[in-house]
Amino acid sequence: MRQIGILSDTHGFIHPRVLDFFAGVDEIWHAGDMGNIGIANQLKTVKPLRGVYGNIDGQDVRIEFPEIQIFQIEEVKILMIHIGGYPGRYVPSARLLIEQEKPTLFVSGHSHILKVMFDQKYQLLHVNPGSAGKYGIHKSITAIRLFIDQNNMRDLEVLDIPR
Repeated sequence: MRQIGILSDTHGFIHPRVLDFFAGVDEIWHAGDMGNIGIANQLKTVKPLRGVYGNIDGQDVRIEFPEIQIFQIEEVKILMIHIGGYPGRYVPSARLLIEQEKPTLFVSGHSHILKVMFDQKYQLLHVNPGSAGKYGIHKSITAIRLFIDQNNMRDLEVLDIPR
């Protein structure tokens, strides 16, 4: 069993409460728009980090992180990309990856809107952790924790800090 911390769209800032929220996780996933490599380095001091680059990320982030991550934790196959859309409204490149890779968990960012939805058509859980940064249109700083236990994703928790 592994506990995962998921965030996105930090845009160069991480609220200290996000780091506290992730203190007990086994690893952290960042779904793009870190803002700079310093964010990745800061997160790596807390726990191991997996991430993808987002549309605002420069070469410092793009050198270290790919555009797409496909990996497995226990029996859960994960697809992570920054710009993905939502069930029924995926961007074409994300929909193609979902159809090809058949993930159990699809993580994306970009919208700054926290959403967790089960996609009946593709039989996957879609997670967008919203925005953990202070820049953008969002009204809250958000992040997610969840457990992966064999093929089960459970006990999802949301951190929601008014901005």
